[in-house]
Amino acid sequence: MGLNGMTKAREIGGVRYEEEYILNSRGMKLFTCRFLPANHEPKALIFLCHGYAAECNTTIKGMGVRLAKQGFGVYGMEYEGHGRSSGLPGYIPSFDDLVTDCSLHYTAISEKKENKKKLKILLGESMGGAVALLLHRKKPTFWDGAVLVAPM
Repeated sequence: MGLNGMTKAREIGGVRYEEEYILNSRGMKLFTCRFLPANHEPKALIFLCHGYAAECNTTIKGMGVRLAKQGFGVYGMEYEGHGRSSGLPGYIPSFDDLVTDCSLHYTAISEKKENKKKLKILLGESMGGAVALLLHRKKPTFWDGAVLVAPM
């Protein structure tokens, strides 16, 4: 659930799009989004790790819609200091904290009853490639695979 249990949802081209804010372990508000197939359960989960200064309305949105149309559940979050998340714009005080934020959020999604048996794939673009590699390194047996697009 979001900060106050509220999730904003709408449909984009046959895909259910939802967004909400979560609090990280440091009390900062982080924007999260998900793209889900409109009429059936996702066949696998894809967790997007965006590049520096990117956000859910740019790279993630197009990728999320395309992948959800193919039957995947796609989840993203805007890192501290990026997009609509709290923090000084463009400033990452601790890359370790950024990776921990992603790990905690993506693990919580994966451990929901309806997701436990689904494949979990990381997809990292640019700086997000480094995030994806560090997430995989943090929990190597948890992830089923990773796709790196122009990784940093």
